[in-house]
Amino acid sequence: MNNPFRGFNAILYKEVRVVLRDPMTLFFMFFPPLIEMIAFGYALDNDVKHMATVLLDQDRTQESRQLVERFVNTQTFRIVGEVQSVTEMAAAIRQGKAYVGIQIPPGFTRDLRAGRNAQLQVVIDGSSSTIASSALNTALGVSFRESVLTLLAESGRRELPVEVRPQILYNPAMRSPNFFVPGVIGVVLQIGTTFATAMSLVRERERGTLEQLLVSPLSRWGLMLGKLVPYLGIGMMMAGGLFGIMHWLFAVPIAGSLVALHVATIVYIFALLSLGLLISTRAENQMQALQMCMVFIMPSVFFSGFIFPRETMPWPFWWLGALLPTTYFIELARAIILRGASLAEFGQHLVVLTLMGIALFGLCVVRFRQKMG
Repeated sequence: MNNPFRGFNAILYKEVRVVLRDPMTLFFMFFPPLIEMIAFGYALDNDVKHMATVLLDQDRTQESRQLVERFVNTQTFRIVGEVQSVTEMAAAIRQGKAYVGIQIPPGFTRDLRAGRNAQLQVVIDGSSSTIASSALNTALGVSFRESVLTLLAESGRRELPVEVRPQILYNPAMRSPNFFVPGVIGVVLQIGTTFATAMSLVRERERGTLEQLLVSPLSRWGLMLGKLVPYLGIGMMMAGGLFGIMHWLFAVPIAGSLVALHVATIVYIFALLSLGLLISTRAENQMQALQMCMVFIMPSVFFSGFIFPRETMPWPFWWLGALLPTTYFIELARAIILRGASLAEFGQHLVVLTLMGIALFGLCVVRFRQKMG
């Protein structure tokens, strides 16, 4: 009876020696993902703080100064200068010197003390939706709080008629690294592992050693699996290092099981390595393999839920994200790391990842046999 994985041990031994003798491969698998992990972990942050703000205080009273202090105390605004006119304020925002302008008109305190509607204007640069949304919500919050306090003082009441007491689960401090860093690991693993196996068969073809493997008494399944397993081990070591950086450098707590996290990771890496092997069966040279790998990077960043929630995407992009292994791993990683979920609760994601890996690996073997034939 023929062994479908005939020659696996020989290919495994050969590939391990090739990897150990090629320090550049190890360098590009470990160093760029490490740099990307640290850079993305610090750069991706939805917590907009200390936005440059210019002030036009035409009232110049104690009340107006106290109001400005309340804006600054939110840590969303940072006064970088005072202007003398609305035109000067608009120019500062247009020139990028400030994102926000606060105008307190003359008579603000007089209207406030008289019980009339005291108005102020907050001018916001809307060219960045994230900055504009944070500035708008904070400004409305400050004005709403001031209004409520004034009404309570006038009515003599000591408590609010209705009070909301929110409870934030799993990330009570609402830290951006807790949300983004698990997703960064998924994207970084894709970059490192897919490139590695995408180059493996192409490298054999360019060196002229692929023909020697084809005439050897080994099966296509054994060849492909032997090519994949060494990088699977390296990928798991890389994932362990990234999880360590996530926990110790970015202070992201791991609420769930480490065993569940590693099971999800090994299935994910197997799917990525199979994708890289599939690319290597189609690419004629290393440049083509590199370009084909890049095709999968951008969709994985934008359509996997890494940055933007998939529920808000138009249906064609939602379905495109559903075809990416990164989508399922990021959801699994966030569920295990942040919410302490078990694999049973997200079993469908693990099943999809497993089926993707098996399908991609089988497609590699079929594609390789057809191309060599």
